[in-house]
Amino acid sequence: MTNSVDFSGRPFHFIGIGGIGMSALAYVLAKRQFPVSGSDLRPNHMTHKLESIGAHIFGRQEASNLEFFRPQVLNSQEQLPVDTKSKLPQVICSTAINTNNLEYKAALELGCPVLHRSDVLAALISDYYSIAVAGTHGKTTTSSMIGYMLLEAGLDPTILVGGEVNAWSGNARLGQSQYLVAEADESDGSLVKHAPEIGIITNIELDHPDHYDTLEEVIDIFQTFAKGCKTLIGSIDCATVRDRLQPTISYSLHSDTNADYTVTNIDYRADGTTALVWEKGKALGVLKLRLLSRHNLSNALAAVAVGRALGLEFGAIAKGIATFEGARRRFELRGEVDGITFIDDYAHHPSEIRVTLAAARLQARPGQRVVAIFQPHRYSRTLTFLEEFAESFTHADLVVLTDIYSAGEPNLGQITGEQLAAEIAKQHSQVVYQPTLPSVREYLLKTLRPGDLALFLGAGNLNQVIPEVITALCEPAKATS
Repeated sequence: MTNSVDFSGRPFHFIGIGGIGMSALAYVLAKRQFPVSGSDLRPNHMTHKLESIGAHIFGRQEASNLEFFRPQVLNSQEQLPVDTKSKLPQVICSTAINTNNLEYKAALELGCPVLHRSDVLAALISDYYSIAVAGTHGKTTTSSMIGYMLLEAGLDPTILVGGEVNAWSGNARLGQSQYLVAEADESDGSLVKHAPEIGIITNIELDHPDHYDTLEEVIDIFQTFAKGCKTLIGSIDCATVRDRLQPTISYSLHSDTNADYTVTNIDYRADGTTALVWEKGKALGVLKLRLLSRHNLSNALAAVAVGRALGLEFGAIAKGIATFEGARRRFELRGEVDGITFIDDYAHHPSEIRVTLAAARLQARPGQRVVAIFQPHRYSRTLTFLEEFAESFTHADLVVLTDIYSAGEPNLGQITGEQLAAEIAKQHSQVVYQPTLPSVREYLLKTLRPGDLALFLGAGNLNQVIPEVITALCEPAKATS
């Protein structure tokens, strides 16, 4: 694939335009008045939104989609004239697009420039004064919080994140200022392409064993990213960030670490968190946030560091952070029926599950059960972290597991959801395996009781069950009303 992105007006065509990362890029480009089109096998609210701002969406991924850009039908023997070739689209793919994809092959045969989505993001990062948020965990929340903080401070940023945020009704917004806030993903190694003005690294762990064999390989990717950042902000609560990267500006939840930004007087409550923020030994003021638990306080401290690096007064920073509600699927309240609270969270790595369940336990009222419903994500991740997963559910009263969501990975027969359930059961007394989403639904309808906090965990399609359970629980209420 080539990596030269043309912003002179040449069309962009996205194969798989409905994905969270692809749709964000397409949205910003369309709002910048570039011709944008794309295809997706499953139209969704994101593709509908793109259509509403002028993007052309194809409901299938097939070679004929590229005919949309031909001014005339040509015989196979004819050559495209030079001026026609210059109007062919730049075709954008993600790592999920297989080289056997018919639309992808047609793009190559037609002579279209073919780029990875990270090439487009890297070009946008270079086109702005950019703040790029990287790290194994917390990228979406931290980048969304920073974007929201800058928006509330009147800096009108362009934003591209890996989740949806109510404040800008989606996963992207186009601002009119020089600032861009972007989530930078390490999952496929493309993080090395980005060279922002400010880079943030929240933490480093092995999370994608489908792409990396060892933690050292992951560290190498982050070190390359760090070298490309003019200013690097990092959490030294992560030993790997502290010892292997030496950030320009550091932050920590521990006041004895000598970090540039630290906190004291921390109060974790069921309705949010407060802390006194310090900058190089000087008290800045009290920070309040609606988000729960220590990991979100750490994310907020990263946002404080960014705001101060941009010259914002602490009062403006604190005001923005105090009203940030979080991104969707990050401890998102989906409803409450019969006294049962339904929470949806994207956590799919053992570390994420552990901190998310800790936040749920913090929010749970005395006597309230925390019911963890988990869909493992990828065979490779489940197999690699089998022992860590088994130890991640200590804060749950009941664990309900379903089978593994493949995310396009082949099933090599090495691990199943039932095997993971058996491993968790060695550490936890209440574990139930329900192989399919319909069986999960039926089990929850029989098992959930008033007062439960039902927490749905996973990066796959488990959250489809939530509205089904809520609707079913509402039906008896309607019948008796």
